[in-house]
Amino acid sequence: MNEPAETSEAGTSSAILLRVSGLKRAYSRPRTSLWHKPEPLQALRGVSFELQGGQSLGVVGESGSGKSTLARLVMALDRPSEGRVELLGRNLHLLSEQELRAARRDFQMVFQDPYGSLDPRMTVEAIVSEPLGTTHEKLSRPARRQQVLSVLDQVGLRAQDADKYPHEFSGGQRQRIAIARALITRPRLIVADEPVSALDVSVQAQVLNLMQDLQRELGLSYLFISHDLAVVQHVCDQVIVLHQGEVVERGTPRKLFSAPEHPYTQALVRAAPRVI
Repeated sequence: MNEPAETSEAGTSSAILLRVSGLKRAYSRPRTSLWHKPEPLQALRGVSFELQGGQSLGVVGESGSGKSTLARLVMALDRPSEGRVELLGRNLHLLSEQELRAARRDFQMVFQDPYGSLDPRMTVEAIVSEPLGTTHEKLSRPARRQQVLSVLDQVGLRAQDADKYPHEFSGGQRQRIAIARALITRPRLIVADEPVSALDVSVQAQVLNLMQDLQRELGLSYLFISHDLAVVQHVCDQVIVLHQGEVVERGTPRKLFSAPEHPYTQALVRAAPRVI
């Protein structure tokens, strides 16, 4: 896999694209008796970080650490109990529904499962162009198809693939389709939630290299969520470690994985033999 560009611990001089401040999310638990109200489940406990334009930030932690909850809040698919998610200086959770629809052209998501995230009843063209129905409602059908063909080419697929269905593709090709769908609105930020964990190791490298190539070509920023420290080590400029909904450590992959300070990070590194 290609190595990310070296950055200083403080990052680069790029402008802040995404700022997350004091993010908390609590979920109520069902009552087990009439006399006892259970404490809420604290999925996130005051998470804060910044992501600069053109950079990749990795979010690592075991299952249940709050990674997917964080992704949903950044994507404005859920609302925080407290805190702010600001993209390009705008608090996403204070936008009206109409404003949020327009803002979604700047941020898209690639999901973990390339089999479950694509509707088997839809053609590739319909799948990839779907976000345009929200962000570019007035775009003509021919213009939409031309944009689809353009992004398919960017992810290494052919024009004739636009008329096929998901079952006609391998797992790696399906994830390329998912990436094309995320690219169709020409976003500034892509939230990638375990984007290669369902793929064979040999295919993982191809997809990760594609994502890095697209980042360099298009100036994308990635919020890269993964349990695989080796993947994060190769792809990300900065990393935060989530444990029980809190950020327990942060830094460059080289610093974090060669000299982890927090006991939880140390345990993650010990359990990941591919991290060097």
